[in-house]
Amino acid sequence: MAKKSEIKESIPGFAFSRENYIYLIIGFVIIIVGFLLMMGGKSPDPNTFNEKEIFSFRRITLAPVVVLIGFAFEIWAIMKKPRDPKKA
Repeated sequence: MAKKSEIKESIPGFAFSRENYIYLIIGFVIIIVGFLLMMGGKSPDPNTFNEKEIFSFRRITLAPVVVLIGFAFEIWAIMKKPRDPKKA
């Protein structure tokens, strides 16, 4: 018959630690900020085209870079190995 300590060690826990979930939420917020930076550019007059609003640095360069950083952060948060509380 197995001892209690052996049973506790063999029971799998969650895939991620609390720290991983916090990092996942931070990455998700970064992605949302990137998409919010892409918003806008609507002209009050549909007959005029203002390329400065649509093709601005913020929408064409900054926002996609922020989204990519958010996705990279998400991948890192998923791959990060949780700290071992026994060693700390």
